[in-house]
Amino acid sequence: MYEKIKEEIKQTYYQQNFSNDGQKFVAWYLRNIHLRDPNQAKYDITDGADDKQIDAIVVDDNSSGVYIIQGKFIGANSIDAEPLREILSSWVQLKNLVKLQEGGNEKLKQRLVDVSNALDDEYEVVFELITTANLTESALKDLKIFQEELAKNEELRASLNIVDNEELKRRYDLALECESPAINFTLELEPNKYVSMEVAGTQVITAAIPLKECIKFPGIKNGTLFRKNVRQSLGLNNRVNKSIKSTIYSDRHRDFFFYHNGITAICNKMELDINTLHLNKFSVVNGCQSLNTILSCSERVKNLEDTYIMFRFYEIPQRDRADKISISTNFQTAVKPRDLRSNDKRVLSIKKRFEQKYPSGYFITKRGEITPADKDKGFILDLVDFGKYLISWHSQRPNIAYSETKIFDKYFEQLFKKDYSPEKAQALNIWMKSVGLKWIKDNPLGLNESLLAMRAYAPYHHLYAISVCFGVSNSMPTESVPNPYISLTKAKENNLVDQIVDLAGRSLNFALESAANEPQPANRVFSPQNWIKTKSCLAGIRAAVSQSLNMLPMMNAEFAKTIKQGLKMEREDFEARWTAD
Repeated sequence: MYEKIKEEIKQTYYQQNFSNDGQKFVAWYLRNIHLRDPNQAKYDITDGADDKQIDAIVVDDNSSGVYIIQGKFIGANSIDAEPLREILSSWVQLKNLVKLQEGGNEKLKQRLVDVSNALDDEYEVVFELITTANLTESALKDLKIFQEELAKNEELRASLNIVDNEELKRRYDLALECESPAINFTLELEPNKYVSMEVAGTQVITAAIPLKECIKFPGIKNGTLFRKNVRQSLGLNNRVNKSIKSTIYSDRHRDFFFYHNGITAICNKMELDINTLHLNKFSVVNGCQSLNTILSCSERVKNLEDTYIMFRFYEIPQRDRADKISISTNFQTAVKPRDLRSNDKRVLSIKKRFEQKYPSGYFITKRGEITPADKDKGFILDLVDFGKYLISWHSQRPNIAYSETKIFDKYFEQLFKKDYSPEKAQALNIWMKSVGLKWIKDNPLGLNESLLAMRAYAPYHHLYAISVCFGVSNSMPTESVPNPYISLTKAKENNLVDQIVDLAGRSLNFALESAANEPQPANRVFSPQNWIKTKSCLAGIRAAVSQSLNMLPMMNAEFAKTIKQGLKMEREDFEARWTAD
């Protein structure tokens, strides 16, 4: 991997944006393993003077994780424990964010604002030591101690993963398949510790698997092993996962098999050759939390003898049947509000009305739900996305759209109304699809790099800005929100959908740059990711939209007249803002 990466970081992107091979290596890892885009990777890098042993920080809102990364790009075969001590040092410092921010460099100061917000939302903290070498034997002993210390600490719970040469290669190979991951795996079963049978015409193998074999399964940390699961890892903080850790580190670890309910895995095909089990398109549908927790204790687990966990392997090639098994087997870990809401009567009412209005459409209510192949992609609406549309447009709070927990728990009653019209739902869907066309690699609007690095949630501010365009143009108060269906109809009638989306996007960009140029209080650093998650950004976006509309006549009088006509709506076409404060 060292030679491969050394060659790839000669590419123009790495040469122009990063000053040394260490930074280029970390940037390569972010691009190829964490799948960050060029702007996100550049923003994530904190390496340099006063980096406090932190080379990069990735705040992943999709997985609710904070990844603290330390990179060692060396051509040697092994490294000692010094990098591990640096990670331990950064972990200790992370407990006091105020002090750490005071002494950190400018990029670290920015990222720590984002880390603070993520910790408030109970994101999982994961330290990653990435290296092209392997740890020495003494370093592995230290790793075991450090992992145990992190696992037991109550002040700042975290896990520590070593991504060495072998793991780096495995993650790289899996990342290449991330669009359509398929894992083939061979597992050695212990004699007299498994049973093979046929149930309901399905091949089934129940086996006791040593805990130390579980950490060898590919695709645990990056989630590809759980692609058919209804949830990904929920972190190390919940009650069940803390109990698993406690058993692993206790002197009762041999009873793990009896304490645990077991893990369910499915595959398209499996073959048992004496004691060797060959699994084709292997996936775990129940056990994501357990395997992630076991992996976080890997150095302890490697030394456990006579410690097993029960596995159920099913040969299930049928996709719909596999999805049903996944949903039915995931009840032992607390279900989040967003999962429970999939069967709420208001959600089901919206789904029914939407699919009746648009027979070729489909409203996805459950995580992992597969859209029927005969449905029109232009009329596919996802419950999670829909919630983000509602809070951004009707509540005028795109700064909350990043938090699924708030949408489906705190604000669910205000947002989801069973009589919400399908026409409005599809209009929001179309507006957002039009926004998505502007947030692509080519960057047609010339958006600021900081905005592009926030692609997970900044586009909802773009959607908000579209609604503001209609409000400002019609001199409506801030508490009035345009009907999304009527706004889209007006824009379509005047063939102005694309132009309005462009106007809103450039206004968002101008608002960010204006905020970045404002004087900051002493010892404060402007953080784009912090700004966009606060209500202060909303007034800035509204002001930018107003200024853009006022400047249009001076730039192009004819176009200004056309835009004004496309934005024209009657007072009765506006509704009161839905409260979400």
